[in-house]
Amino acid sequence: MLTLPNLLSLSRIVAVPLLAALLWWPAWHAGYALAFALYCLMGITDYFDGLLARSSGAVSRLGIFLDPIADKIMVAAVILVLTAKGQLTGPYVGDLHAVAGLIILIREIAVSGLREFLGGLQVSVPVSKLAKWKTTLQLIALGALILAGALPAEAWIRLCGLVSLWGAAILTLVTGWDYLRVGLKHMD
Repeated sequence: MLTLPNLLSLSRIVAVPLLAALLWWPAWHAGYALAFALYCLMGITDYFDGLLARSSGAVSRLGIFLDPIADKIMVAAVILVLTAKGQLTGPYVGDLHAVAGLIILIREIAVSGLREFLGGLQVSVPVSKLAKWKTTLQLIALGALILAGALPAEAWIRLCGLVSLWGAAILTLVTGWDYLRVGLKHMD
């Protein structure tokens, strides 16, 4: 159970409180720089835990459970802290950018519930290529928003993060609908 891939997934979960703490003070630019470094390290461990598990034949039920949970916890924590600290606000739109984060969080919870329901029916819902693009865009968006806190003079980084966040939210709606269509076929 405590294989290297599983330990990497667990390390991401354990690192989330530190990541959230570093993001808690928006005016602390060094904290955001450290948070960005930690976020990147967490992303690297996400890549390597899957690669190591597949290449060494160490894919386990615990790993299949932990990996997506670690990703969702990290994404939810970053969105919630950035929203709470006013980092998803903007001129002319106020708190509207928080809606993109909310769309992402709602979809993550809904798809997790759907997967759990379908798992009980022995129905597997594979991750689509579009969902992988959604995840990639989402991770880029959050990374850019964290980096923007470290480099506030570089407004283009924040703009890229917000545009990517909305792109991820749109893909979230599309992929969420795709998963829901599959799930509805198995409901009474």
